Amino acid sequence: MKTMFKEIDPEKISNNPFELIGKDWMLITAGTPESYNTMTGSWGGLGVLWDRKICFCVVRPTRHTYSFMEKHDLYTLSFLEEQYRDILTYCGTKSGRDVNKIADTGLTPVFGSGMVYFAEAKLVLECKKIYFQDIKPDKFLDSTIDEFYPKKDYHRMYIGEIVRCLVRQGLKEGL
Repeated sequence: MKTMFKEIDPEKISNNPFELIGKDWMLITAGTPESYNTMTGSWGGLGVLWDRKICFCVVRPTRHTYSFMEKHDLYTLSFLEEQYRDILTYCGTKSGRDVNKIADTGLTPVFGSGMVYFAEAKLVLECKKIYFQDIKPDKFLDSTIDEFYPKKDYHRMYIGEIVRCLVRQGLKEGL
């Protein structure tokens, strides 16, 4: 199955980013066609920083994807439709250290521009890392945030410049 994508300006994304990321979730993928990993993410955002269109996502150092994010300058965010919720759940609860997520889920990797994304995606953001920052608990202004870290495995935030925005052919341009 080869799904065709077309490139659009990120400003044409009409989805509510709170729903797109927080409700629909995304696959964060880093690596090369020869060696990559993906995981489900539901924390992040889209915006403008340093006059660039950016997205940010967060990855815990305990996740297998973390080493791929550290090693590579490029990553993708793939947004899938609701019919793929089971795949998103699987990719968020299983580690690529222990299972082959692609074989187990039947996802179809697409290798383009040195990045990996998935044919099942409705929207893909190809990103180049431009900044990272570790979440530091001593900087929390709201102490209740620490409840998200019972293991003290604080995320690393990656800010990526969106270098290409792709939508699956047949979908309206802004989704």
